[in-house]
Amino acid sequence: MAKNRDALAADRPYVAEKGPKVVVAAFAAVVVFVLTLAWNAVSYRLHGGLNPYYFLISLFLSINLLICYWETCLYLRRDYIVERARYWRERRASTGRTPAVEFLTASVRLRRVASPTLWADVWATYALYDGAYTDRRTFGFNADIGNGFFTPIPSVLLLSALTFGFMPATFAGILGIALFWQWVYVSSLYAVSFWVAGSHERMPRSVRWTYVWGPNAVWIVVPLLGLFVSARLILDGTYAIVGH
Repeated sequence: MAKNRDALAADRPYVAEKGPKVVVAAFAAVVVFVLTLAWNAVSYRLHGGLNPYYFLISLFLSINLLICYWETCLYLRRDYIVERARYWRERRASTGRTPAVEFLTASVRLRRVASPTLWADVWATYALYDGAYTDRRTFGFNADIGNGFFTPIPSVLLLSALTFGFMPATFAGILGIALFWQWVYVSSLYAVSFWVAGSHERMPRSVRWTYVWGPNAVWIVVPLLGLFVSARLILDGTYAIVGH
């Protein structure tokens, strides 16, 4: 038993470390909650109300900022992810457990929560459903890296404009159109490429919807709402659609 425990610790070092710990999924949820709360608290103080359009867009962009960090980890730890995908595949075969759930419910030492090596397991576990994330030549791999490096600054600019109104609403709308359209297009194209490649055929329907179709649907539906809000910013010439 001790030998098995030592082997597990070697493969998943964040399980064995001592000190204050936090569950991986809980940490991610807290980051998104704090970012969304901060934006909405400032907006409420400035404009005296909570706006549903603003809330949904701020929630989506806060999630995107977290995922952008994960996507930079995808690039920085691309070789390591190949090794980890092999580990998770073997572990699933030997234990029958779902790697994504096992990773997200694991406890990690607080000093490691920003480690790219830790968040590489996000992609290593997802690679069991889409092998594109262990192949840097694929569309999915490079589309996510592109999102990680190129959308954080426009996301923060758009959120700042919707919050503080520091630029004309028309300009904010143009930025929003550009930003949200690329999410609709790229996410749709990824879903199509996943389908055409036949990757879905090896999965139970529940797995497809939980790990592929469901998350990608969010990245299409919410940006479509963002396109609507952006169009209103342009046509109205004011920020009335988001409550000020």
